[in-house]
Amino acid sequence: MALINTPTSIGFAEIELTARNAVAISQSPFTFSTQTHVYPGQMWQANISIPPVQRDLAEPWVAFLLALNGPANTFLLGDPLGATPRGSIDGDTVLANNAGATDANTNGVSTIYVDGLTTSQTGLLVAGDYIQLGTASSATLHKVLSSVDSDGSGEATIDIWPHLRRDLVDDEAVTYINAKGLFRLSGPQQNWSINSSNVYGISFGAMEVIG
Repeated sequence: MALINTPTSIGFAEIELTARNAVAISQSPFTFSTQTHVYPGQMWQANISIPPVQRDLAEPWVAFLLALNGPANTFLLGDPLGATPRGSIDGDTVLANNAGATDANTNGVSTIYVDGLTTSQTGLLVAGDYIQLGTASSATLHKVLSSVDSDGSGEATIDIWPHLRRDLVDDEAVTYINAKGLFRLSGPQQNWSINSSNVYGISFGAMEVIG
């Protein structure tokens, strides 16, 4: 499985992000009462399109899709409008503080502990900001669910979606600028259109890579 670089010839026209949760609902046919069954699965899916462009800008994207070889290879993807956090964090080197992040694979830990923040600050990150854990083929993209406030030691907790799928390493970096996760194409077939005005139309579906 190779990591393929995303083209820079033209940016995205649109990304539709989907947050999938493995939650089942059963309903009694007699009383209509319901029960929910929550399972560990949480993942990102995306539908992506680039603007209608002529061949010189389109062909790098066609080559990118072909190089992905269907779902075989991977690429990094984030929210281009969420590349910079809306919170007040500025230049802090945020590191995972491993306490409380054990058994992530079985328990679905959705709160991480960090340090390295400016002390005694509120709103360093705010709900809706993104963070990235891991790098390259281990990168995972997470939404921040509530305001992140530091204590007098520069420590804080961050509530995230999706939850962790691995135990964090103490002092591993938490990225909050241009955060991305690892994705692959949703299926083995790629399509693109070419019209009579020599304009290409390119769109594709992707899903988060879960090991």
